[in-house]
Amino acid sequence: MFTFLADERVDATNWRADQGIRPAVVNRKVWGGNRTDRGGRAQSVMMSVIRTAAQHGVDAIDYLAARARSPDPGLAILLG
Repeated sequence: MFTFLADERVDATNWRADQGIRPAVVNRKVWGGNRTDRGGRAQSVMMSVIRTAAQHGVDAIDYLAARARSPDPGLAILLG
């Protein structure tokens, strides 16, 4: 729990994570959210993939298109 005290590479707060999801939260609030649980889950997964791709310097649209065309489009590593 206190790893940040021994390792300066570890943040003491979740500020970066909070700022990472902020655009998705604003989008959800501005557009009224989703009307169903399934829609909410779909949006959360898509926003997670898009944000993670951006953090890794990967084009999210290309990544998602490749996953959709794959014979096994299950979970995949963004960098691979």
